[in-house]
Amino acid sequence: MNRQPLPSLDRFRLLAAVLVVAIHTGPLGSFSPAADLWLTRVLARVAVPYFAMVSGYFLARGHWQGTGRLWRHTLGLYAASVLLYLPLNLYAGNPVGWRGLVFNGTFYHLWYLPALLLALPIARLLAGTGRTGWAVAGLLYLIGLGGDSYYGLAGQLPGLGALYEVVFTLWDYTRNGLFLLPLFLLLGAAFAPRPVPAARPSTWLFLAGLGAMTLESLALHTAGIPRHDSMYLFLPLTMWGLFGLLLAVNGGQDRAVRRTAALVYILHPWCIVAVRGAARFLGLRGLLVENSLVHFAVVVPLSVALAFALQSLTGRRTLPPDVRAWREIDLAALRQNTALLRDALPASCALMAVVKADAYGHGAVPVARTLQREGVRLFAVACLSEGIRLRKADIRGDILILGWTDPAQAPVLRRWRLCATVADADHGRALSAQGVPVRVHLAVDTGMHRLGIPAEEIGTLAELFALPHLRVEGVYSHLCTSDGTSQADRAFARQQTGTFVRTLALLRGMGLDPGLTHLQASYGILNPACTAGHTFGAARPGLLLYGVYSDSNPVDHPLPLRPVLSLRARVAAVHRVPAGAGAGYGLAFTARRDTCLAVLAIGYADGLPRNYGAQGGVVLLHGARCPVVGRVCMDQMLVDATDLPTPPKAGECATLIGTDGAGTLRAEEVAVACGTITNELLSRLGSRLGLLVRDI
Repeated sequence: MNRQPLPSLDRFRLLAAVLVVAIHTGPLGSFSPAADLWLTRVLARVAVPYFAMVSGYFLARGHWQGTGRLWRHTLGLYAASVLLYLPLNLYAGNPVGWRGLVFNGTFYHLWYLPALLLALPIARLLAGTGRTGWAVAGLLYLIGLGGDSYYGLAGQLPGLGALYEVVFTLWDYTRNGLFLLPLFLLLGAAFAPRPVPAARPSTWLFLAGLGAMTLESLALHTAGIPRHDSMYLFLPLTMWGLFGLLLAVNGGQDRAVRRTAALVYILHPWCIVAVRGAARFLGLRGLLVENSLVHFAVVVPLSVALAFALQSLTGRRTLPPDVRAWREIDLAALRQNTALLRDALPASCALMAVVKADAYGHGAVPVARTLQREGVRLFAVACLSEGIRLRKADIRGDILILGWTDPAQAPVLRRWRLCATVADADHGRALSAQGVPVRVHLAVDTGMHRLGIPAEEIGTLAELFALPHLRVEGVYSHLCTSDGTSQADRAFARQQTGTFVRTLALLRGMGLDPGLTHLQASYGILNPACTAGHTFGAARPGLLLYGVYSDSNPVDHPLPLRPVLSLRARVAAVHRVPAGAGAGYGLAFTARRDTCLAVLAIGYADGLPRNYGAQGGVVLLHGARCPVVGRVCMDQMLVDATDLPTPPKAGECATLIGTDGAGTLRAEEVAVACGTITNELLSRLGSRLGLLVRDI
């Protein structure tokens, strides 16, 4: 149903890191200095601006809310890198003083990290000033350009030469945190609110910019003008085309590749030192060092291998040995799904993450924390206790309770800064009567006849706006047939939308501000025709965040989502049962042959139905499908593992949802076997199941 996305933005990070390695190894220097000059001083100069652009893009996607988090992350990475290269600095007799820490980067490639620490607050400030910010960033770039590729010209101008000498005395390449990075952070941010560009014109723009930059570099170097060569007049044009091309073919995120790229960037100088040391020890300096292409070809895979090794050591999280069954949560998939949903919504429509029912069984706290780091500032829960749990976990932003809240709890709502739903007129009056200011959203009944004030009772809605202690901050409704496939279902959804839009118009016509408006849930996004082309202030995806659909029915606008949750259990025991023998409660299973039965430590108290085996349920053992047999018990179930080439052993892992080797069981398939939808299946997974959070 879903195609695998191509995370082009993240994959190019790795290529950019390899280009940085090329700058420091000169792969073609032994064969053609001119070709090496083009590779390392022209083509490879896209690497650092690209790092800045992709950061700016994702920061702007989150309305720059993640700037502080990225700054702290960069600071931590810089501190670790300083310690990592301290032995080399001491060996080389280069003491690490305060000037080196602040202005020089302590090692020749680390300048980017303190430069980014300087550039992030500058870019954040400039981003909020419109054209003035662009003018300042452009001016800074031109000043930096004069001290870089155009130094031979700009340095001769009165006053500028002295200015550049002061800059060079104070700063090494870290000066690019002032002159280069702010512009490219803004350039990346400029793509966030725009429609995804077309690939072909972006390709031509990139090639034209690269060609112009090549001619520019050739002319400058022929005339002996550059002092450095990290900045060109045509570099912004080249990067605009390149980023547009990558964005046009991008289909998600790959956090593992992203981390690998960062580690390759950080680690490759150590790998250069290791290769040179090995060459000296083995007497192979001519091959491993003096042959620049071989040198590059050894350093790159060594850097990548070391990056993977470090990730495997730091990213592996193990469950306690006594955990019998657990949920595995893939936060990288959650982030990718969030980005895809934002792309599917209009730029003016915010994402309100529905994390009720423990985030549909995925763990509300780790899910909400991850979404908060991605810039999500609107959350929805089902009840007061769920909202309080998020606040206790330091989840900020607005948290809307979608269900009914006891009016007597108004002081608790205020204390935890939660927003309540007004379920009907009497509920709104009772909330106001508590005498405590309460933030609320009004639920409007447009035809589902669940919670809400009937849309036709516009006077009642207006009365609620006037109640003394209600702070109406939003108005919403819910589409009850947007997941249907029939024409009648779609027609009713469009009717609900029309009713909601007319209600909002009447309220505005009475001088009332409805605040944040929201109507679409997950299937309103997948079937956008249901909302008849109308755009609201927010959309409320729940299930889609977690990478699954309710069922396998077709939708109008499928998204390449990745499932976030896997469900696994231990094999508790393995039995040999002779033909004709029964097993389980009521001996509901009778072996028709000599059978190998695996007992899994998971049962209906964990959320699976008692009749799962009778409904055709299967699990994955050794990557192969094995049928569930007999009646599911409260704490165990039986699986027929007879056809496995190798019998399972106690303590091994079985997969009930997710991937094991070549086999995959999607939640949609399991839900069908359980006779329900994924919403119910996932949200009833028992709290006694362990939770393993993966972030690679």
